[in-house]
Amino acid sequence: MSGEITPTGKGSGPGSPPELRASHADRDRVVDVLRVAAGDGLLDADELDERVEAALSARTLSELAPLTADLPAVRTGDAAAKDVVRIEQIHSSAIVRTGRWVVPRTMELAVTYCAVTLDFTDAVITHDTLRIDVAMVGKTLTLITPPGVEVDTDSLQLVHCRIRHRPAPARPGTPVPPVSLRVELVGQKAHGRIVIRPARRTFVQWLLRGAAPGPADG
Repeated sequence: MSGEITPTGKGSGPGSPPELRASHADRDRVVDVLRVAAGDGLLDADELDERVEAALSARTLSELAPLTADLPAVRTGDAAAKDVVRIEQIHSSAIVRTGRWVVPRTMELAVTYCAVTLDFTDAVITHDTLRIDVAMVGKTLTLITPPGVEVDTDSLQLVHCRIRHRPAPARPGTPVPPVSLRVELVGQKAHGRIVIRPARRTFVQWLLRGAAPGPADG
């Protein structure tokens, strides 16, 4: 059964002693299984975060095994494929990634005259950096960024294209959240524009937009 990895991330075959120490590769393989499972809807974002944290801190294979014991074995190629996602479209309808989509390590956008929207509000983030290789002509590339997601455009070449970056308004007394994902845009965007903005406010948020934090109880 070559090409499959079991819940511990090891190839099928005789099991290793439970006391055997886990290597970095063992932990990475289990994280790959968890990431693929989240992409297939088998784990929600909270479960993924909890299991990934446990996998990265595991010392032995017996600690890794329970983390994927209730998940099906996956092909090793499937786990590796999640590292790079390529989107290639010409003169098609808008491309949208929203809801519970799994953020890969690298995304390749080879797009001509197709609008692209990447909404990170409810995305499953498993890495601290996303590199987007842009080869995009025309239309708008929109990045919707919740608190903790920052975008770096320093390495992106612009040709007759402008960037509109609208950060979320900071409320007085609200601490700045730590950066959970850094999005690096590289390559070239020709014509059209790039919009980086927070999620649109709900009606309740709109009503409370000018409300100041109330006094502490006590």
